[in-house]
Amino acid sequence: MPRYLVERTYPERFDIPLNEVGQQRCQTIIDSDALDGVTWLCSYVTTDKRKTICVCDAPTPEAVRRAAQRNDLPIDRITEVRVFEPYFSL
Repeated sequence: MPRYLVERTYPERFDIPLNEVGQQRCQTIIDSDALDGVTWLCSYVTTDKRKTICVCDAPTPEAVRRAAQRNDLPIDRITEVRVFEPYFSL
């Protein structure tokens, strides 16, 4: 399955509280993503909470876009990536 970095800029601040409400919001996103075969792996949030970079597995960039639209999440850019581990042996 391809892996993507999804860059997002929020007009306000990215704000998912670290409580039951936030946990439910994340679960709703996860469930909605699954409708298009998207698996949200993790996100990095800037200190000002205006940008995120999300890592997800998905069949296509279009699947990522559909899931984001359904979850009312912005998308600036989608980039397909491959994992490079610095601890490899020859």
